Amino acid sequence: MSAIPPGKPCAVCGRTITWRRKWARDWDQVRYCSDSCRRAGVRPVDTALEEAVLRLLAARPATATICPSEAARAVAASSSPTGEPAADDAWRALMEPARAAARRLVVRGEVEITQGGRVVADPSHAKGPIRIRRRRTG
Repeated sequence: MSAIPPGKPCAVCGRTITWRRKWARDWDQVRYCSDSCRRAGVRPVDTALEEAVLRLLAARPATATICPSEAARAVAASSSPTGEPAADDAWRALMEPARAAARRLVVRGEVEITQGGRVVADPSHAKGPIRIRRRRTG
């Protein structure tokens, strides 16, 4: 019996894909955790959220963190014609995409996700409020 390969991140949401026996022949080609991620793909708004996270972190001290809502608010404001959100809650629809953008950035090694000041080992399982910070070395 062969060893079970380690999980890998979904290309869209950044969650961990766990190996399944039915994927034994195709494991190298598996990129998505679900049909919904396969259909959605990485949209321009998702890329904008990644850029917003990196831009917000670059504008702050190296030890600072941000909330995903800050990136969601920035993207929501930039997508309206007047530069202001259409409604106070317009950014809320971007919260899960902002968390997914953070998970993709973690996979690429650009940021870390923290809860209670500690780095979350597997961002796929982070429940509740999270913070995003630059990746620290050492």
